[in-house]
Amino acid sequence: MSRYIQIKTHPLRFLLYLEWILLLIVALTELLPDPVSKMPRLSPLNLFCVGSFFLLGLKLPKVGRIDKLVYTFVEIAIILSASIAGVIRLFPVFYLILTLRSCLIFGKWKRFAIMVLAFVLFLLTLIYRFQTFTLPLRPAVPERLEFILLGFVIFFGLVLVFLFLLVNAVLSERKSREKLALANAELRKYALKIEDMATLQERNRIARDIHDSLGHSLTALNLQIETALKLWRSHPIKAEYFLGEAKKLGSTALTEVRESVSKLRSDPLEGRGLQEAIAHLMQSFHSTTGVLPNSSIYLLHSIPAELKVSIYRILQEALTNICKHAQATHVEIQIMTTSNYIYVIIDDNGKGFNLKQNTTGFGLQGMRDRTQSLGGQLEIQTAPRKGCRITASFPL
Repeated sequence: MSRYIQIKTHPLRFLLYLEWILLLIVALTELLPDPVSKMPRLSPLNLFCVGSFFLLGLKLPKVGRIDKLVYTFVEIAIILSASIAGVIRLFPVFYLILTLRSCLIFGKWKRFAIMVLAFVLFLLTLIYRFQTFTLPLRPAVPERLEFILLGFVIFFGLVLVFLFLLVNAVLSERKSREKLALANAELRKYALKIEDMATLQERNRIARDIHDSLGHSLTALNLQIETALKLWRSHPIKAEYFLGEAKKLGSTALTEVRESVSKLRSDPLEGRGLQEAIAHLMQSFHSTTGVLPNSSIYLLHSIPAELKVSIYRILQEALTNICKHAQATHVEIQIMTTSNYIYVIIDDNGKGFNLKQNTTGFGLQGMRDRTQSLGGQLEIQTAPRKGCRITASFPL
């Protein structure tokens, strides 16, 4: 970060241009002839002070307390040299510019202190020059001149305060816009992060749904083909039947693959009620394994559509796992509601498994994700050769 405010990085260009115009006017007035002697006044000191003051405005210190104080001290020294030693005409302009520059390099209270100091120095300079004024005047003129000077002091003070407040307001507004721009940038960054997270969650959801729907069909297809191979020599007619069923399942799986995106975005219940969809799922399980699950469904309350889909997917995944791994001869499904919860329980008498050794399977993880996404809990009770019991509870 640069230590100085330069022309290219000046926060308020119009102030810089205003300085140049004012200093140009000061320099031009120094070239005008003296109103008394009618002789041109060309003071090298004043021209040097105007030039030095102009160059100081091209590079303002932005950091460093000592740099800022030294810079301000040099400015004041130039102003006093031009005002007292050089008797420059438009010396109040220097104090205006001093105040404007202090607003850019100092904090709020230090700016105010510089403004007060500028007004005090202006007043002292004016008093000094009035006391050293040697032009003979009429008796009534000094009183009128004092009145004019008093009005000039008040006018200068008002102009000084007005410029001070104006520049501070502009700087505050600019700072607010910068903060707003930073806040918008942060919001855009967070929005991109949220979008990435949403994309990742959507990918996980799609992967989970593909696993739930396509995995079920392919598992059933594999079992049908295995059965057909076993019966091919001894019972070819039965084997042909199982091959026909396998062909149907293969066609179903192929359709699901081709239409995976539209399938995932649509209702997996396909417009059916939950009980009807579960009955169709159990019938499919029965045709694949020869085991017809027992079911008891008691729904005392209406269920949101999203919850129906999750219950269906959990049952689908549980039956797929039983079909693939459990070798169960008895399966029981219970769905019941209370005043605040709905419970989904799937029991089987299969061979079970060691839960500690199987915590990251995609099917089980998918069921957990679905349950937790709706504020529910999933509990799995199983052990080798002791079957499995899956309980999912959802708040209503």
